[in-house]
Amino acid sequence: MLSNRQIAKSINFLGKLMELHGENSFKTKAYFSAYNTLRKVEQPFSEMSDEQLLSLPSVGKIIVEKIRELSETGALKALEKYKDVTPIGVQQMLSIRGIGPKKVEVIWKQMEIDDIGDLLYACNENRLVNFKGFGLKTQESIKESLEYFIASQGLFHYANVVDEATSLLDLISRKYPDADHQLVGDLARKMPEVKGIEIITTEFEYNLAEIGVFQDEEDGDLKFKGYPVFIDAIDPDMFGTELFLRNASEEFIETSGVTYDDAFGYEKDLLEAFEISNIPYEYRETVKAFEEAKNGKIPILIEVNDIKGVVHNHSNYSDGLHTIEQMAVRCMEFGYEYFVISDHSRTAFYANGLSIEHVLKQWREIDALNRKYPNFKIFKGIESDILNDGALDYPDDILDGFDVVIASIHGNLKMDEEKATMRLITAIENRYTHILGHPTGRLLLGRTGYPIDHRKVIDAAAANGVSIEMNANPQRLDLDWKWIDYAMDKGVLISINPDAHSMDQIDYIKYGVAAARKGGLTKSSCLNTKGLTEFNDWLLSKK
Repeated sequence: MLSNRQIAKSINFLGKLMELHGENSFKTKAYFSAYNTLRKVEQPFSEMSDEQLLSLPSVGKIIVEKIRELSETGALKALEKYKDVTPIGVQQMLSIRGIGPKKVEVIWKQMEIDDIGDLLYACNENRLVNFKGFGLKTQESIKESLEYFIASQGLFHYANVVDEATSLLDLISRKYPDADHQLVGDLARKMPEVKGIEIITTEFEYNLAEIGVFQDEEDGDLKFKGYPVFIDAIDPDMFGTELFLRNASEEFIETSGVTYDDAFGYEKDLLEAFEISNIPYEYRETVKAFEEAKNGKIPILIEVNDIKGVVHNHSNYSDGLHTIEQMAVRCMEFGYEYFVISDHSRTAFYANGLSIEHVLKQWREIDALNRKYPNFKIFKGIESDILNDGALDYPDDILDGFDVVIASIHGNLKMDEEKATMRLITAIENRYTHILGHPTGRLLLGRTGYPIDHRKVIDAAAANGVSIEMNANPQRLDLDWKWIDYAMDKGVLISINPDAHSMDQIDYIKYGVAAARKGGLTKSSCLNTKGLTEFNDWLLSKK
């Protein structure tokens, strides 16, 4: 059965193909608008009635019919019709960020290019600039997007795969209880991007069909619920060695001195023999981590249960799916002490950013909710766009009224390192900024993000008492975990924020924690491990 995300993507892709083939713009926009709603819905569509679906913004009867068709058949006749008359390479172009249907139409129909490789070659040959609407900057942008797309093929977001991988491991363990089985590789290390489900087992006679793994008819690869599967049977005497060597970075392994010549059935025996303290697989990344393990000075890494408040969230005031109260109640159900609402600011017109009038209206609603729920605190926040010159998106008297200001870049992303770095630093130096949101603007497997001088940005945050966000959305995980160690050394607090656009996305926090643990983040270096009183005191110290 297709997931909500797969259904929403199919509907969005249908809209793109319709636009490419010159269909009525009102029809295509309807599909795009529906996609923007559907991609945020966490409850399985199969569990929702037609009435519930129709109550969603921009979802009409035709969209509901498409949802049902996809849910029941796994396909969409209308989509297949357009695919049949569109070359595969052109379809791929439509899936690359920054190349919309209008540009793809020119590339296909006027440039007569219908292959990703040919398009990249054309960029390298500066052939795109000969066509209207394709200047040097556009050509370079398309080239960068193509290179990133090509490099990203065969990878998946960790969050999309981990539950299915755990399910498969459980199936194998129950089917073959007398053998050892374990997840290894990218998943075990909790990498933001993974190549599939990697499992090692001491069972040599396993039956793939009985555990739900099948060979894909198109590419011949093993698949489980659509994801590639790599299962290796390992001699029991080497199982511990295999675990160690497949669940750490190359530099960690090289520093350890462990090789396949070292045979251990259990990893604990290997660690004892090499006098290495056991540390979580996700932290086995750097030479520093190995030295800590060797010297018995392993930091106590942050846990999900350490998080006390939920920072960076969106409501239906801007582009969120639920009300402030619904979001807050869900936080209370999870046991959190406070909740920061941070809808988009007025420049973010694409996300229904808040006018000053709507800001004031929201503040009144928050005041009323705080009276209604006296044992819980809703903070008045905003995700303020960082404008081109680094300024924030409201006048000072409005910025001063917010409890929390998260400053983020959303527009004009085509910047060199110097421009992007100075834009961020200017925002950091604004006295109203509390947290720097998703510093590079990257979208994993979709957009590399603008280049920044991480050291200068982190140094500026340290000098101005500004926290830096670990955006926990699985498509962002930005700040990159590799910079957490430097931030901690500089005394910069990391705020693990779900960037939740619905109640269920509050749970994204766990992915941010997983990424932060890779960088060695501790409880004391995280902003929202502070309880309500301590968090409030930190905010007041910024006044």
